[in-house]
Amino acid sequence: MVYLDHASATPVDPRVLAFAGRFLSEEFGNPSTLYTLGLSARQALEEARARVAALVGAEKPASIVFTGSATESNNLAIRGTALRNRKEGKKLLVSAIEHISVLNPMKDLQKQGFDLGVIPVDPAGIVDLGALEEQISPETVLVSVNYANDEIGTIEPIAKIAQIVHEKGRYLHVNATAAAGSIPIDVERDGIDLLTLSSNDLGGPRGAAALYIRPGVKVQAVMPGGGQERGLRSGTENLFAIAGMGEAARLSAGEMEAEMARERSIRDGLVREILTIDESYLTGHPEQRLPDHASFRFSRIEGESILLNLDTFFGIQVATGSACSSRTLEPSHVLLAIGLEHAEAHGSVVMTLGRSNVPEDVPYVADAMKRTVERLRAISPL
Repeated sequence: MVYLDHASATPVDPRVLAFAGRFLSEEFGNPSTLYTLGLSARQALEEARARVAALVGAEKPASIVFTGSATESNNLAIRGTALRNRKEGKKLLVSAIEHISVLNPMKDLQKQGFDLGVIPVDPAGIVDLGALEEQISPETVLVSVNYANDEIGTIEPIAKIAQIVHEKGRYLHVNATAAAGSIPIDVERDGIDLLTLSSNDLGGPRGAAALYIRPGVKVQAVMPGGGQERGLRSGTENLFAIAGMGEAARLSAGEMEAEMARERSIRDGLVREILTIDESYLTGHPEQRLPDHASFRFSRIEGESILLNLDTFFGIQVATGSACSSRTLEPSHVLLAIGLEHAEAHGSVVMTLGRSNVPEDVPYVADAMKRTVERLRAISPL
């Protein structure tokens, strides 16, 4: 099996599992209790918070709020900031290629009386900075732009975007789920106000995520309860997953530079070989993209057919669009936003690398892709 869909699910690093496993049995205390077992749990929670903060350059660990998923973090950032600051204005801005867990909370707020503006991108997926500047108004409360897109791999000019947003006195939310652990992120350098992170995308357990909130940013709780996580995310903390996320963040920070170089070499090999196929095209920015990400489109065949054939006949797992929206028959909104026609958008394939991938995967995957495309085109009515 060659697994090339780490953007949808990443195996837990064995070192993370070995570290965090004790929090399922031996050290199972509730961090809110005051006796020894609870105090030990609290210490583990705060150590994880410090490690996640260090990964993204946050000066104060207290600026990290743990949640249960990246979707929850996005909702807390978007809904919490919009509702808390609605007296300042009721306009939201979002890039045209955001993840649906960002788009849908904004569309829900639109039903509640907020105005929603969509910022266009160029054919490589880069946000149009001029359009962003034109659309920001005194009524704007929040702008949301992903650090890097999970479907096309394009990395956005976040520091420039933050400068434009802050000149207008607004808040910037960044979904860094696809980017964190793959490339260096520094919330101070980049000027990010709110940043979404996911445990599983770092090689940690599912069931944990985080939201960085810059000190001074006003956010309203969207799920009141017992007051955990500064009252912004109530509920007993999932200590196993959170401790695992902290360890995964520590490992990612220490190994990122070497892993970036290793995965970039494999990715470049895949791109080079696959683009020798007739009528195959790279999607996203050719250079300003994640080192673990390769995405393509193929004329006259469906991405779903490629996915199923690679899986059935070659044991290769890839994606076609975002895993969160892959069960719909509609073409990817991301690919439409970068200017592809509906028929073109349907022929997409996304490959995301991880620690299990090796250089020897390149010739095998490339040969399997060539044979798959030839077979499907031979039977295609197009």
